[in-house]
Amino acid sequence: MNPALTGRVFLFFAYPGQISGDSVWIANPEGWIDGWSGATPLAQFYNGVTPDALLMADGQTVMTWWDAFVGMIPGSMGETSALACAIGAIILIVSKVGSWRIMAGCVLGLFLMSSLLNLIGSNDYMAVPWHWHLVTGGFAFGAVFMATDPVSAAATDRGRWIYGIMIGVLTVLVRVLNPAYPEGMMLAIIFMNVFAPTIDYYVVKGNIKRREKRLGLQ
Repeated sequence: MNPALTGRVFLFFAYPGQISGDSVWIANPEGWIDGWSGATPLAQFYNGVTPDALLMADGQTVMTWWDAFVGMIPGSMGETSALACAIGAIILIVSKVGSWRIMAGCVLGLFLMSSLLNLIGSNDYMAVPWHWHLVTGGFAFGAVFMATDPVSAAATDRGRWIYGIMIGVLTVLVRVLNPAYPEGMMLAIIFMNVFAPTIDYYVVKGNIKRREKRLGLQ
């Protein structure tokens, strides 16, 4: 499994109070404020805030999709700017470090599942369109820098498509169907890391069977 995500999963479930919640933020003894924290866009979606004009934590500033794409939103460092992640994706693809099939598969899976939930949705979060899922939370960062880890990802071309699509699908499912955890990318990647060898095994096995059939060896 991806070592960075594995460590984060351990910390997230073993010490939830220490890495999230009120205990993280300490009041400034001098009485002045360096910054403030508030609900992220994904958390606000659960509260019925429309993604077409998402309100920031002060209840006045309106955030557009472009703000989310560029990174002018609250969130964890490194995952708020989908534009920066897109630039990183280009660098990884050109340098042949990251697989474009995995990245494209993640986006495709997210598009398919979110579009399906839009049709059958029974709550506000199911109505969130795919392009908002794309630029909020850690999806862009995970799809570019985490899911493409060559050690823990699928190694075959067809397997990479399956691997990426399933990450996108699971990300949306966790976000939408699990109100206690409005993210999903981390868990989706870790889950598919476990199944990556199985995916490659059956892809290779299928290729062998097709070649044997073509050569008349079956």
